[in-house]
Amino acid sequence: MESVEEFLAHTIQLENEAALRFGQLADAMRTAGNNEVARLFRQLADYSLLHLGDARERSGYRKLPTLCEADYQWPDIESPEAAAIWAADPFIGIEQALQVALDAESAGLAFYDEVLQNTTDPEIKALAREFVQEEAQHVAELKRWIVLHSSGAKLPMQK
Repeated sequence: MESVEEFLAHTIQLENEAALRFGQLADAMRTAGNNEVARLFRQLADYSLLHLGDARERSGYRKLPTLCEADYQWPDIESPEAAAIWAADPFIGIEQALQVALDAESAGLAFYDEVLQNTTDPEIKALAREFVQEEAQHVAELKRWIVLHSSGAKLPMQK
């Protein structure tokens, strides 16, 4: 990353794509009648929308670059937090859905950690550190949900 503005543009796109994908998956599950997984994906889409708002707030007064798809420096073909599209399978269970979510959040964490480890810009480093901490909390929460589900307890969106 060459500038804070470029970093924030990536962050906004990452959260936007996460919200969009989880929303698409929630809609697909609702259409298929898989309401339990639809609620999970909708909750995750809503969380991503909150994070998108936070990222936009952080950009504040800054003039962010307009990036085309090829300008984004993702480690893979898609934004790191774009959940796997195969999760649109109407027969997916809550276990697999939780794993898809964990994989997406873990990829986001790895992205921010790589920025943190490789940047020399102190402002980008400070922002990346904040995002690493935030994503680490998301990963920990999803791991907690997996343990809850494995024990037969209800997940927050099931109550």
